[in-house]
Amino acid sequence: MNMPIYLDNQATTPLDPEVLKAMLPYFQEKFGNAASVHHVYGREGKEAIEKARRFLAESIQARPREIIFTSGATEAINLALKGVAEKYRDRGRHIITQVTEHKAVLDTCAYLAHRGWMVTSLPVDSQGLVNPQSVAEAITRDTVLVAIMHANNEIGTIQPVQEIGIICRRENIFFMVDACQSFGKLDLNIKTMNIDLLAATAHKLYGPKGIGLLFASQKDPKVELQMQMEGGGHERGFRSGTLAVPLIVGFARAAELSLETKDEENQRLGELRDRLLTGIQDVYPEVVLNGSHYKRLAHNLNLCFPGLDGETMIMKMKRIACSTGSACSSASLEPSHVVKALGRDTELAHSAIRFSLGRFNSAAEIDKAIAEINRVAGDLKGKKITRRRVHAGGIE
Repeated sequence: MNMPIYLDNQATTPLDPEVLKAMLPYFQEKFGNAASVHHVYGREGKEAIEKARRFLAESIQARPREIIFTSGATEAINLALKGVAEKYRDRGRHIITQVTEHKAVLDTCAYLAHRGWMVTSLPVDSQGLVNPQSVAEAITRDTVLVAIMHANNEIGTIQPVQEIGIICRRENIFFMVDACQSFGKLDLNIKTMNIDLLAATAHKLYGPKGIGLLFASQKDPKVELQMQMEGGGHERGFRSGTLAVPLIVGFARAAELSLETKDEENQRLGELRDRLLTGIQDVYPEVVLNGSHYKRLAHNLNLCFPGLDGETMIMKMKRIACSTGSACSSASLEPSHVVKALGRDTELAHSAIRFSLGRFNSAAEIDKAIAEINRVAGDLKGKKITRRRVHAGGIE
């Protein structure tokens, strides 16, 4: 079967063969339950988990005991937001976030709002950036937590988390960061960024699905959390449930591989992304780039195709696998809340398509993708494709 070119790496990434290789022994001969420390099978699992925990902690300058393993980032975000809200309800009932967050944050904040919490959702500018000053101005005496993502999952915009972290630390307010799209791809240092809580997941960086982590600071400041899951007291009581040893091992190996090649991979993917953009603009100069021109993930390209419908284009592009936006919202008939937040009207927002490149994409694939995108857009517009002579520029 001829599979389409995969350009949806922000939804999920294929498992790197080296990650699978690291995981396999823990599915087979090293199958022990890590909580069964009275025999060698359990101890093997426990040792593998703690080795992975140490590496993942060190990768963001955290302590091993500050890493809590979860089933993924959505659970980690729920544990962080609900855990803080319930533990510190007597200190205040105000949370600050911003409108282009992932639904895992926005829906959890909506849940808390129904239970008496006040939630302030800050606007973003036309490139998707939140102004740190607006965070400072939104803080009240009841503010307990600020939740701002590091890099957007739809438009790739990288938020000024370091500046926001400084503000939160100065005001003695917890700062939570959704780092799903940046973990292993961008520099992350919880100390210099003043991050108190951080969520990440393995399947966004060529690791397995079903495993994530929550970093929760245990010193300067110490973040206490109300547990959300009873039953065994695993992960120091923060998250009960038998730990998935193979997935945790795979998470650490995926992070190791990503960090080893981070700079060169970002360079290569940025060049491929610019090649894709230039190839489309060569024929359709009217396309609109969504997100920041400068503060952007190297592998993200989100475009509006004026006069066309994004869903229709995707259905007709049989040779490409891409999406209109977040995989968690793809069943909705509404246009992307992220693209709308940039100031796009409903019709233009409906034309948005996200192309997200990955480790296993090649220049030849990008050239084939350009041809397919331009062909489908031409068919829908009812015009013959004619190429303009332009200078290769890409995103600067």
